Amino acid sequence: MIRFYSPQIESLAELPEQESTHCCRVLRMKAGDVINVVDGKGHEFVCEISDPHPRHTSLNIIEVHDEPLHWNPYITLAVAPTKNIDRMEWLAEKAVEIGVNRLVFVECEHNVRRVVKRERIEKILISAMKQSLKSTLPLFDEMMPLETFLKEDKSAMKFMGYCNSEIERRDFANVYDGVSDVSILIGPEGDFSTSEVELAIKSGVCPVTFGNTRLRTETAGLYALCATHTLISMK
Repeated sequence: MIRFYSPQIESLAELPEQESTHCCRVLRMKAGDVINVVDGKGHEFVCEISDPHPRHTSLNIIEVHDEPLHWNPYITLAVAPTKNIDRMEWLAEKAVEIGVNRLVFVECEHNVRRVVKRERIEKILISAMKQSLKSTLPLFDEMMPLETFLKEDKSAMKFMGYCNSEIERRDFANVYDGVSDVSILIGPEGDFSTSEVELAIKSGVCPVTFGNTRLRTETAGLYALCATHTLISMK
């Protein structure tokens, strides 16, 4: 069954305009049809359409189900966005499908891209949440300086993918325990600067490698999430 998204469904039993348009004009659903709606907070609602409208489709809630995420540790992925925004949009979509709690775009010294359109990324996150049959929408932060992220990140285990072998790095698969809340930093196309790595280490971040090949930013982010979930599933 197709899923719809309505963050205020408990207080306002209707679909927002974009979802209503898709429901009524694209899918041509009618009064009496039953649909699934998620609120982005871990709940699924089985609803009957009472008044189809292209801007505000009214609903009758029939059932409510809790849908917890299939993993327990809180996973934060912090990425320096690439010049090609299509790659970041692809990563955002796949990150939600695989499983992430928080997505952050960080500004580093070597960043080429300094601005990311929040509205566009949020639409991708919502679509990926519905497509992958989840009911929880990941937290998405505005672009923030790396230093700010390091100061406010409270994850129990912190890692950063780093290419330069002059700084001691460990294999990510050998150091993440699979049970702790974790944050993973992925640098820009020019990698983190030496001063950024030193600052991160002082903040409790462990430099890691994701294998013997050099990965693009979006590939490294995807690999890190896949490895994280593999390690979680082994516990």
